Amino acid sequence: MRRPLALELYASVLRLAEPLVRPLLERRVKAGKEDPARLEERLGRSTVERPEGPLVWLHGVSVGESMSLLPLVGALKARRPDLALLVTSGTRTSAELLAQRLPAGVIHQYAPVDSPRAVTRFLDHWEPDLGVLVESELWPNLILGAHERGVKLALISARMTQASAQGWARVPAAAKVVLDAFDLILPQEAETQGRLKSLGVRTGPLLNLKTVGEVLPVDAAELATLKAVLGDRRVVLAANTHPGEDEIVIDAFRQAALPDTLLVVAPRHPARGDAVGGLLTLAGFNVARRAASQPVTLRTTAYVADTLGEMGLLYSLADVVVMGGAFLPGIGGHNPLEPARLERPILTGPHSFNAAPLYADLLAEAAAIEAPDAAALARHLRGLHDYPHIGRRMGEAALAYAERQGGALDQALALLEPLQPT
Repeated sequence: MRRPLALELYASVLRLAEPLVRPLLERRVKAGKEDPARLEERLGRSTVERPEGPLVWLHGVSVGESMSLLPLVGALKARRPDLALLVTSGTRTSAELLAQRLPAGVIHQYAPVDSPRAVTRFLDHWEPDLGVLVESELWPNLILGAHERGVKLALISARMTQASAQGWARVPAAAKVVLDAFDLILPQEAETQGRLKSLGVRTGPLLNLKTVGEVLPVDAAELATLKAVLGDRRVVLAANTHPGEDEIVIDAFRQAALPDTLLVVAPRHPARGDAVGGLLTLAGFNVARRAASQPVTLRTTAYVADTLGEMGLLYSLADVVVMGGAFLPGIGGHNPLEPARLERPILTGPHSFNAAPLYADLLAEAAAIEAPDAAALARHLRGLHDYPHIGRRMGEAALAYAERQGGALDQALALLEPLQPT
């Protein structure tokens, strides 16, 4: 089938720009955004051999999407050991976390850029039988290249913003061709379902993979060591913070004037650890950084947890979790079920649109509290400090809610089963 003009132009522009792709990637290497040892994967070249037999390819662009795939990967590996599993992602942080948490035998690769030659190399090498994409990764050359080869495709836990829907609506024929390439589309929430339907796309039932998941791993020995150092001190964890949010948390923590309490800040991107430590030092805190192996002592008043793969440890250490990503517009919040599964009370900001249904439920069940600004956050921190039984009840409600969400995985597997290679 001939592609609509908009898609032909898109492919032509990227084909002409292909000589610029490597220099652009090398610039990203210098900025720390690409892995120099694996740059060829972004160009569709792999040094890993394709296993024999049927292969299922799963893709999540960044940390949240990639982590949401893990329960599905684990279930597929357990139920269909005959399938080879390939997981692709697009960021260094997601690759590092997947290296820690993917089951043995599951292959990870960086996703190719969406240029025609890189896509062709990737598909020629891996020859997937089924592709499962998560959330909002709509790369036309990759999707249509796979579809034209007869690869079954599913877009699950799909999320489309209003801005993205408006963009696709300007090229309706292109939107229809790209989205019709999927054999199955499962929207994450009703708003995305409505936007997809407005583009003329038929969808299946709602499915949010982020409601599925196991309790994050915890190093029990390290947890015991940290608790022994802290003694009776309480811990406020600011998790997954972004630039501009650290200042809000610092302001709130100082306003709250919490005695015998350690502030732990875990930036969403650990490379920001030095900058976050500088902010805390300027604010008068006695700071230790985990990535620099600086120990927590009785004199430490703020701890920067700038490492990867330790959020389970940090949530377990915390008495209260302040979830970042929602205190400033435009980020959208992060998955609250990770601390909920560890029975932690959650404070969040007002801009959690990426996880709006989850937060709406948690707020309704008194498992989370929304703080619109630093002053409100300070009041709630002080209240949970003075009345710790309220925090315990919130944690219990959060855990109960998280435990009720497990049915989504079975639903996803059932809907994907007809698309799996036999």
